[in-house]
Amino acid sequence: MPRKLPLHVVKETSRHGKVVFYFRIGKGERTRLTGVPGSKEFKKAYQAALSGQAIQHVEARTIARSLRWLVQEYMGSSAWSELSIATRKQRGLFYKQVTDASGNVDCRAVTKADIQRAIERRKATPALANNFKKALSALFNWGVDNDHVDSNPTVGVKKLKPQSSDGFPIWTIEDIESFSRRWPIGTRERLALELIVASGLRRSDAVRAGRQHMTADVLKLKTAKTNTAVSIEFSPRIISLIEQTQTGDLAFIVSKKGTPLTKESFGNWFRDACRAAGVQKSAHGLRKFSATLAADAGATSHQLMAQFGWVTVKQAEIYTKGADRAHLGKVSSRLVEEQIKLKIAPHLNSGAGNSGKKSIIAET
Repeated sequence: MPRKLPLHVVKETSRHGKVVFYFRIGKGERTRLTGVPGSKEFKKAYQAALSGQAIQHVEARTIARSLRWLVQEYMGSSAWSELSIATRKQRGLFYKQVTDASGNVDCRAVTKADIQRAIERRKATPALANNFKKALSALFNWGVDNDHVDSNPTVGVKKLKPQSSDGFPIWTIEDIESFSRRWPIGTRERLALELIVASGLRRSDAVRAGRQHMTADVLKLKTAKTNTAVSIEFSPRIISLIEQTQTGDLAFIVSKKGTPLTKESFGNWFRDACRAAGVQKSAHGLRKFSATLAADAGATSHQLMAQFGWVTVKQAEIYTKGADRAHLGKVSSRLVEEQIKLKIAPHLNSGAGNSGKKSIIAET
């Protein structure tokens, strides 16, 4: 639901597609408010307008074409409003770091070397540094598209190589057992666990999945992250679990009051449920457990992509690298043994006496 604007504030869109906010009481004079609703800058400007003060007396004037100015222009654009809440939150934090450190620097003077140094300062956390670069790339791409800067200084800046890690720890059978003992069938926590294991859905999709996505026993939806269509067949057992648990009208997994959850609130709630069960894992680790089960059972990369919503084979291989290699090796060795019986074994009986067998074995 869109945020309700404060009293006497109206939103307008300029002919350039920029979203701006004005303060006006009745038919009085309009006052342009700086910042965006919810930001400290906007709140100060709004309070100043309410008390009749000049906006520039409350907040230092933004220098035209400065980095701070570019960030404010971008965050007031329709392009910014179309981003997800999570993306705006993350990028907003990065932009605050930039404006706090170099807000008055001319945005047109920022160079590739400046970006590279900023990335290097964050090398201790490669993933965070790469997300920082991505945020700046989006900012300057928008600046180029709107003729605020001539080029994007992030172009050509290489990403940092992620540290060797398996990421979110994968669940074990023991974790599943501990969780199941703490949260029996009929609890919302148990349903969340079972649905994620059976479907492998991400948090952003698990909180949306509901009866409206079901056709008979098949769940069909487009993933929020990649907009990829997935089809998942639920077993009679999962259907029975859903019927035995409190659900919402449009979502299987809901809050205690029956209201929908965001992926963030779901993550926090499920983490607390895990800790109560003595499990130090996450919902994403449970998704990896589901993928590993499929890989251990012999699912191909393309089958995994179809269920888990990945768009490249590489992603499937990354998420399943924790699969039981010993089990897969045994499966492969059985295939080899079958081929030996079909193609090689008949030749072992050819030739005279035992000499034929010896020559074949010696060559191996």
